[in-house]
Amino acid sequence: VQLQASGGGLVQAGGSLRLSCAASGRAFSNYAMGWFRQAPGKERELLAAISRSGVGTYYADSVKGRFTISRDNAKNTVYLQMNSLKPEDTAVYYCAAAVTLGAVVNGDYDYWGQGTQVTVSS
Repeated sequence: VQLQASGGGLVQAGGSLRLSCAASGRAFSNYAMGWFRQAPGKERELLAAISRSGVGTYYADSVKGRFTISRDNAKNTVYLQMNSLKPEDTAVYYCAAAVTLGAVVNGDYDYWGQGTQVTVSS
């Protein structure tokens, strides 16, 4: 599976962005998906994950209530809607795929893509 994240950019605090991750190659619907981020000097942080069907989701406490993960298996795409953005959300955002939701949550990715930069100004 090849993954390509897009949709990042510069936004003011309190604003919104929607990230997209387009998948190609093996059947997208066979994989649970996740979004994680990494800021300079900080560890990688899992933000949200979604099961293969889209029914099951997981959110990190840091984004719960602000971010929403969704997927469209017909379009081979997973999304991350980010609202009420804060300067501390500034990071490179990546999408990743794994066979199960649990594997995504545990960081046991099978595939991950190039990231997209999100910068939130104060």
